[in-house]
Amino acid sequence: MFRLVWLGALAALFFSTTFVLNRSMSLSGGHWVWSASLRYAFMLPILLAWTLGTGGPRAVGRAFGLFAAHPVFWTVAGSVGFGVFYAGVTLASVFSPGWVVATTWQATILATPLVLALLGRAVPRKGLAFTALIFCGIVLVNLEQARNAPDVGSLLGIAAVLVAAVAYPLGNQLVWEARHGGGGRIPRIDQPALDAGRTPTLLLTIGSIPFWLVLVAVTRPPAPSPDQVLQTGLVALFSGVIATSIFLRARSRAKNAYELAATDATQSLEVVFSLLGETLLLAGPWPGPLGAAGIALAVTGLVLYVCRQV
Repeated sequence: MFRLVWLGALAALFFSTTFVLNRSMSLSGGHWVWSASLRYAFMLPILLAWTLGTGGPRAVGRAFGLFAAHPVFWTVAGSVGFGVFYAGVTLASVFSPGWVVATTWQATILATPLVLALLGRAVPRKGLAFTALIFCGIVLVNLEQARNAPDVGSLLGIAAVLVAAVAYPLGNQLVWEARHGGGGRIPRIDQPALDAGRTPTLLLTIGSIPFWLVLVAVTRPPAPSPDQVLQTGLVALFSGVIATSIFLRARSRAKNAYELAATDATQSLEVVFSLLGETLLLAGPWPGPLGAAGIALAVTGLVLYVCRQV
């Protein structure tokens, strides 16, 4: 369990670059569609090179073979787990500061038990209690930051993050379900390659391509600036490749619903890392007593997840 939480926390560190850099690009006038779609355009060659370098041509062929065997599944999972998720996060950055997006995004820790229940998985009650404790901490952080910043973004931005908060665990859980037996319309994909982290990330990225092509065609955004391209490349590397691969690796090692919920709950640490990043790089305010109390509650919830195993 400790290793799962450690991997999740490390992933949260790299994930937090998303909120800081997306806000930076938004403030400089970059269109949110390019911030979203270019991330996955960069991720695809990086993941292919990584797979080729670590597993050789055979690993690349195996990955494409898995996609060819279940193209509908990977397109649906990729469009939901990567497409809807990241489009919502980047859209929100247009209306809200990075800390608002990061704190609202923590609704995903409550969405995870709902997704588990939707897919027929039992959710331990004490796991829900720890999740609620973490979420209460996030609410305290959000309340304090809202006091310090009169413009907390539009309802559209908040709604976009809430949709993303459901889409991300849903896409990830679809992959977990397929790897561990499938059922109903979810195919059974009994392949150890899916435990590596990079392989499901690559497959979900490929699966999301139709979503991004349609989004760009519909919105017709103006051409991105060189600075936006550079920052999007950094997000692709740190958050899209490194963080996602670590996180999916941690989830693949989870043996039951409790460990899955605990792993997903580590995303609460993104608030801490995002606050630090925005404070240091974008001159945001430091959290006060209420925010510190919220962070303490979130960390306490994570510690309880580790100490109270099922």
